[in-house]
Amino acid sequence: MSPTTHRRRAAGLAVAAALAVSGLVASSQAAVAAPDPGSPVKVNQVAYVPGVAKVATLVSSSTAPVAWTLRNAAGTVVASGQSTVKGADALSGDSTHLIDFSTFDTPGTGYVLSAANASSYPFDISADPVKRLRYDSLAFFYHQRSGIAIDARYVGSTYARAAGHLGVAPNQGDTSVPCRQSCGYSLDVRGGWYDAGDQGKYVVNGGIATWQLQNAYERTLHVAGADKTALGDGTMAIPERANGAPDILDEARWELEFLLRMQVPAGRTDAGMVHHKMHDENWTALPTIPAQDSQRRVLSPVSTAATLNLAAVAAQASRLWKTIDPTFSAKALAAAQTAYTAAKANPNRIASANDGTGGGAYSDSSVTDEFYWAAAELYATTGSDSYRADVTGSSLYKGRSFAQRGYDWGWTGGLGDTTLALVPTGLPSSDVAATRAAIVTFADSALARATSQAYPAPNNAGSVYYWGSNGQVANNANALALAYDFTGQSKYRTGVYAALDYFQGRNPLNQSYIAGYGEKAVQNVHHRFWAHQADASLPIAPPGSFSGGPNSELQDPIAAAQLAGCAPQKCFVDHIEAYSVNEVAINWNSALAWLATWAAEHTGAAPAVDTTPPTVPGTPLVSVSGMNFTSAGLSWTASADPESGIAGYDVVRVVGDSLEVVATTTATNATVSRLQPATSYTYVIVARNGAGLSSTSAPVTFRTGEDVPPVDTPPTTPGTPVASAVTTTGATLTWTASTDDTGVAGYDVLRVSGGASTVVATSATPTVTLTGLTPGTDHVLAVRARDTAGQLSSVSPTVAFRTLPTETTPPSTCAVTYSANSWGSGFTASITLTNTGSTPWTSWNLGFTFAGDQKVTQGWSASYSQTGSAVTVTNAAWNGNVPAGGSTSIGFNGSYSGTNSAPTGFTVNGTPCA
Repeated sequence: MSPTTHRRRAAGLAVAAALAVSGLVASSQAAVAAPDPGSPVKVNQVAYVPGVAKVATLVSSSTAPVAWTLRNAAGTVVASGQSTVKGADALSGDSTHLIDFSTFDTPGTGYVLSAANASSYPFDISADPVKRLRYDSLAFFYHQRSGIAIDARYVGSTYARAAGHLGVAPNQGDTSVPCRQSCGYSLDVRGGWYDAGDQGKYVVNGGIATWQLQNAYERTLHVAGADKTALGDGTMAIPERANGAPDILDEARWELEFLLRMQVPAGRTDAGMVHHKMHDENWTALPTIPAQDSQRRVLSPVSTAATLNLAAVAAQASRLWKTIDPTFSAKALAAAQTAYTAAKANPNRIASANDGTGGGAYSDSSVTDEFYWAAAELYATTGSDSYRADVTGSSLYKGRSFAQRGYDWGWTGGLGDTTLALVPTGLPSSDVAATRAAIVTFADSALARATSQAYPAPNNAGSVYYWGSNGQVANNANALALAYDFTGQSKYRTGVYAALDYFQGRNPLNQSYIAGYGEKAVQNVHHRFWAHQADASLPIAPPGSFSGGPNSELQDPIAAAQLAGCAPQKCFVDHIEAYSVNEVAINWNSALAWLATWAAEHTGAAPAVDTTPPTVPGTPLVSVSGMNFTSAGLSWTASADPESGIAGYDVVRVVGDSLEVVATTTATNATVSRLQPATSYTYVIVARNGAGLSSTSAPVTFRTGEDVPPVDTPPTTPGTPVASAVTTTGATLTWTASTDDTGVAGYDVLRVSGGASTVVATSATPTVTLTGLTPGTDHVLAVRARDTAGQLSSVSPTVAFRTLPTETTPPSTCAVTYSANSWGSGFTASITLTNTGSTPWTSWNLGFTFAGDQKVTQGWSASYSQTGSAVTVTNAAWNGNVPAGGSTSIGFNGSYSGTNSAPTGFTVNGTPCA
């Protein structure tokens, strides 16, 4: 059993039984033939990118080269040549040649490649399709959203549908879901993404998918030349496209909000742990539109793996949202830390491999990799020594998980490595370099396998293609992309585009595995709504949907009947009931979206790569006036780098063979502190350029003062500051006080920007009111304590907040967000109430007024009454308590004519709301 793909195995018979009930299995087995391999000339049916290798595969038993021609859309020969004999190909069973027409690079459409009296499907030479694929592959996630109407404005009328699983009949809903095994409570777990072809929602699959979307954006923050604007606000067709946040983070947040709801609340048994999954009590019939699913939904027990998935992706999200939405950032980090603590207290809560009724089991017998991943994300976000110790103490540290395989939902160590290789932390630069080297070594192995094949899939080692092989190939291609980021070597870039060639038709079956892309694109994926093959009134898969691909273990009745004896890369059929080869899943599409995003960014001529490190910085000088018993001032001559520029300097302490980065700066001086009296120290300076290359100075060794100073210790680190009373020009910060053996003299409030900090205020107490701030501006602040001896504490974690814009009035004690999706004369509305005051609500009463003739026809999570255009909503029994800073969400269906304008004048308990 492959740990990468066993998501449905325990449930295979249950699925087959459910399909048999629909009357589809027996008839379809007889009706479907084994897939036709088509023309012997196999090409990327969509487009080869200008400036990139253009290679096709020819199936031919000839032992001599074969002549080929390339014709444009008018039929004119524009290139010709001779093939190269490749020979027998084990994964396809084909005798093959390669046709390399890379020298022809003229953009155009309708090219056809011919050889051995056969012609390929037409294709383009253009960068446009891969740029569209970036967004179509991301659009998959909006299509898969649960708990929201899928609006025709974003997906077109063919794919629009009503919200699923909100408790609107016949749905029983996801707003109060009980445990399959009694736990004494129900959870509101609405939202998130449907996992795959079924309508279950699985934390361990949602974890990696969320991480990959967030990482696709985070990579652009740390890789020189990366294009973060391509993923910014307004780039995707989603409802949040004009909210000021990057759209890809908005989409990831839709799933993360669901993952947060799967966490066991405080005060309950297993508080802080996370339920492994939730789905229908029994397998959902095929086809079933989400809003028409009438089954009861149930929660599976908590698991350590699910808990660590939440810890990892919530920590990752916290640093990405820190300046965009500080409140959500803090909420995510608190949940992540709670989850990690709970997982360490419950390290062996393994999901049952037998929990396969109604949904895939997703069991994982080892969670060493999840612990490493979660610790890495928490350390990258907080810098905490405790998380650092868990990272560096792990058996997987410095890329060792890549020695086994890349990464997938069941093997997540590589996700932690990728974060540590991209995001600056306090880890030694040599350890970061070792992690990057491990990724490059893995990429080399995957690339070697791909280039040895006739059809270039950088698959895992071995000849077995498992369930979801396309997802694994995409993940491995993503490692190739990272190797290019780290080294600039063009072979990795070539390998990325070759993998896209494989997905889009250059494979033994002439099959594009991406819906909407290519002459023979997959259409009949295993899905309850994109089920045209089962019900002609329903659509085929939308563009950008990614089929799981060949599976030589043939784990469904259709595949077993039609593909017996198939070579691994030919074990595929485009049939809705062939779920073991033709299902879709969020973690496969997230891998494709990451890959397509990278590939779209790298179209055109390969950029010039800086391979020259910066000049060596001068040997650091020790300032006599800056050195005392416990600190010393260092300065050095600046480095130069005309190609990429100097990105900064690391001040590195040398202890034997160990290197420790103690400070990072863009200046050419730094103070090293917290030294011991009468002790020798050795330091070097490492200069870094914009391409990630570095050079190291000669070392300097010095000895701190011989006289023993009075016994004194620095103050303890102040607590994380909390911002309140934020106005256009001011805010109040409070924090947990420091302690000191001689007494705390006061506190410095520091503005943090890049690697520098500036004192902006002082206070004798653990609170300060800031004034004179710029309206509508992000502020990142921290605090340090001073004792009566003049010693400074470590700097506290930062707090981020945004001052109000000039035109914004001071916030009230409540805030309301309202959104609606309309269809015909009806609409579905979602409302979120937030307690922005300092006093908890024990109950609430919401009032608002419609602007037109809208009527509430059915509501959930509250009681609704309407007089004329005025609506009054009172809390349900379970959601009346809203703590300060907390929120609750409700919704309703309504009718209208004319224009469906948003209501006005929201109040909670009689108070006007923002």
